[in-house]
Amino acid sequence: MEEIRDWDGRAQAWLALLGFRIREQRKQLGLSIISAAQAADLSRVTWHRIERGEPSVASGAYARAMEVLGVPMSDPATANASNDRDLENWIPVRIEIDRYPQLRRLAWHAREGAKLTPREALNIYERNWRHLDETALSVEERALIDALRAGLVDEIV
Repeated sequence: MEEIRDWDGRAQAWLALLGFRIREQRKQLGLSIISAAQAADLSRVTWHRIERGEPSVASGAYARAMEVLGVPMSDPATANASNDRDLENWIPVRIEIDRYPQLRRLAWHAREGAKLTPREALNIYERNWRHLDETALSVEERALIDALRAGLVDEIV
């Protein structure tokens, strides 16, 4: 049973990294989500799910997104993308709330200048995701969320 959970965690991390690479390539090309989704013959909602690395999206949809953007069809964990940052190794030891506007908004109860552990920050994002304004996320904050999800996926039970 433990092996199954471990595989699910690795698969989740792999999809999160693939979604991150797809999003970074789309942004580098200067394409809107709507334009990219239309070019791949996908809905805007499906494209959002792909960029979040959701496992419920069909593999063919991931393949179309990658083809439209020119993302190589190789293991995203080993492929060199435009941003070579290894998400799991990028997570800061302490996260300054004030550097991330949406986190600051969600953690309204924390004092100014507070620093959180990565687990605390991820918990705040996950518990309050419905209150998050995804359109207002900066590239840096989106990368932080992706890194937290990829790096702490093994801790999720």
